[in-house]
Amino acid sequence: MEKYVELDRINVIFPTRKGPFQALSDISLDIAQGEFISLIGHSGCGKSTLLNIVAGLNLPSSGAALCAGREIPGPGPDRGVVFQNHSLLPWLTCFENVFLAVETVYGRKEGKSKLKKRVEEALDLVGLAHATHKRPHEISGGMKQRVGIARALAMNPKVLLMDEPFGALDALTRAHLQDELMKIVAETKSTVVMVTHDVDEAVLLSDRIVMMTNGPAATIGDILSVDLPRPRSRLQLAENPHYHHLRGKVLEFLYQRQMRPAA
Repeated sequence: MEKYVELDRINVIFPTRKGPFQALSDISLDIAQGEFISLIGHSGCGKSTLLNIVAGLNLPSSGAALCAGREIPGPGPDRGVVFQNHSLLPWLTCFENVFLAVETVYGRKEGKSKLKKRVEEALDLVGLAHATHKRPHEISGGMKQRVGIARALAMNPKVLLMDEPFGALDALTRAHLQDELMKIVAETKSTVVMVTHDVDEAVLLSDRIVMMTNGPAATIGDILSVDLPRPRSRLQLAENPHYHHLRGKVLEFLYQRQMRPAA
């Protein structure tokens, strides 16, 4: 697969009242086109900061971040972002929330009918065609998160960035949306970078798991290749010894190699 996102010796330093705080130190990572990458580590290890570098929401203090061979100067429609909080506008319907994003990106070069088609296709892709005219207070938390994913996908991004998108959901809804995400990514061929605290989620979804050391000055401690065949079934993986081996590798890193000292 072709290399698509490149992070070269990224350092991030934030000014604080107590002086400079180094969040990330010497991060180098290449992500192939169509690859699913999970970022995992303890709280405060800079996972979201690193995701925001790729999104263009933060700029590195030093080093270079590139997408498709070009430096990332800020946010762009080639990189769709899904946050843990769905951030839907409560007075707009599901359709209108997605349409707002699509119109912002394509409104000057496409007619209303084409924009409408983009929205309908995105909502259909996440299984929400029946909820087009519902407002956020009329749908469940899982459905709200689907609208957030549809909003990102409707812009046809080359890279889908997800910051703990299922972290606030109950276990059954989370599992269902993980399965749906695998189908969506297989269909769209998107490059995905996802922040997660969930080891099982990381192993189930990822091609590679990037394990971060504890902050401050967090860096990449190890990278685990998840060589499980696709498509993946959580029921089949439950009995798969290699799945449990990979899961154990991540747990070993988090709770032995990077175990936090007692407060």
